[in-house]
Amino acid sequence: MKTETQNLQHDAKMARRAFLRYAGAGVAVAGLATVQSCSSRTEYDNEDMSGGGSSDKTDVGSGDVGILNFAYALEQLEAAFYVKVADSWYSGITDMEKMYLSDIRDHEVSHREFFKKALAGNAIKGLTPNFSSIDFSSRASVLATAKAFEDLGVTAYDGAGYMLKSADYLTVAGKIASVEARHAAVIAELLEPGSFVTNAQVNASGLNIVRTPKEVVSIANAFLTTKISAKNL
Repeated sequence: MKTETQNLQHDAKMARRAFLRYAGAGVAVAGLATVQSCSSRTEYDNEDMSGGGSSDKTDVGSGDVGILNFAYALEQLEAAFYVKVADSWYSGITDMEKMYLSDIRDHEVSHREFFKKALAGNAIKGLTPNFSSIDFSSRASVLATAKAFEDLGVTAYDGAGYMLKSADYLTVAGKIASVEARHAAVIAELLEPGSFVTNAQVNASGLNIVRTPKEVVSIANAFLTTKISAKNL
């Protein structure tokens, strides 16, 4: 027979899982391409993510297309990371952590495919990640990197979204940014309970910290073989 404590723990676990599922829903808006949910292993893979890469930088472009490509590049990086995490779980991972990270993976893959379809012929090529600095067998390494990527994503959307001219694009960027923030909060809780928000994410005015595209690219390129440039944003 379950104790009251066990019931509370179960309820909390299910609430957090439902929270993650809700966070990933409904990011498409009218006028933009819709994305089918992934149903097979191959759909998680970006066909260009495992290639050899190039020494030349890929420029994301300018205007709304450039900002969408900027977001697409980051979503490629995040999706590739979580796909690799789920391909071989780190040592000691719990079933709860598998559920959370699997949900986040699915969200990031959906985001990646959304931008790819929305950009169509204007999309930059698939980027090649460089995860050599990450120990995927270590919980601490994986979760610390996940937190860094999610925080980077939130600050990137907040730092570039205001430049969008299209109201539809701005709406969807805001929705995806809120999902990234939820991811960041969940990962932070896994790392250290009670640390879902700190002064590193939110300033004294209660506003999220932002990064410029240049600052974001500098960080993202450390994890990319195929480097990107946002000089025209």
